[in-house]
Amino acid sequence: MKAIVFDGRLNYREDCPLPKPDKAGDALIRVRIAGICNTDLEIVKGYMGFRGIPGHEFVGTVEKVNERNKSLAGKRVVGEINCVCGVCDYCTGGLSRHCPERTTLGISGRDGAFAEYLTLPAENLHEVPGNVSDEEAVFAEPLAAAFEIVEQVNIKPTDRIIVLGDGKLGLLCAFVLALTGAETMLAGNHEHKLAIAREAGIGTCLARDLPVDKRQDVVVEATGTPAGLQKALECVRPRGTVVLKSTVASTREVDLNKVVIDEVTLIGSRCGPFEPALRALSDRAINVMPLISGIFPVGDALEAFKAAGQKGSLKILIDFR
Repeated sequence: MKAIVFDGRLNYREDCPLPKPDKAGDALIRVRIAGICNTDLEIVKGYMGFRGIPGHEFVGTVEKVNERNKSLAGKRVVGEINCVCGVCDYCTGGLSRHCPERTTLGISGRDGAFAEYLTLPAENLHEVPGNVSDEEAVFAEPLAAAFEIVEQVNIKPTDRIIVLGDGKLGLLCAFVLALTGAETMLAGNHEHKLAIAREAGIGTCLARDLPVDKRQDVVVEATGTPAGLQKALECVRPRGTVVLKSTVASTREVDLNKVVIDEVTLIGSRCGPFEPALRALSDRAINVMPLISGIFPVGDALEAFKAAGQKGSLKILIDFR
């Protein structure tokens, strides 16, 4: 099969073997479209020490599945990326995404979605509503990550929220938080990206003009840079909440005295619930189409990665159809 493989450098290959299900409950999925996210770009810089086929945002069609899950056969699906043991204390205690035995699609211990085929446990799959296109459905995983914020933080309509970072995830977080009725602002460096948020009725400002007034109840750090946390701590009010969304390969020292002095709550936030993400797409509550900067055929996958890494780029998709 055709695939993009990272072995210290990124390669496009046409001779990769088809993946084999690890367990009886795994489904074989033919990938239709996969999306490149910042985590993928960080992986090629050394994040997580990953080697293999990266990619974790996808929409595909189930080609093989066991008898117990045969209703999924032939269905268009998206998938949760954490594959877990199901029996440890974390899994049985509602924290399966943190299972110490987990593998993570295209990120840790498991080949991912930048290939014609992938495998995932059938229990990880979610059927895509018929009125949601492939190009929209591929956003389900990052949109679910944005919905995780409202699972973790009690957002009130009276709250003031700033999302730092006008990239793909920052925009999705702003879209989701605006649905709560709270005063939401997106701060970034790219006027054309901020314009997408304004079109959705979200307030914006350039990062250089961001007032450092410690008035924000919630600050979401989605800059994709190691410096983002320091900026977030400069904006959040005493006893406010900072939600960390960035995963980066590089590191930076941070002055955590502000956390203690201002009694700030720091929350790490990663994967999230797919159901509200798919519902928001189906109900047209969130429009992700303006976030697509380009669609590349699989044969041009290396060019797709170059495009994804260019300044000002948003979502780049790889088409396997």
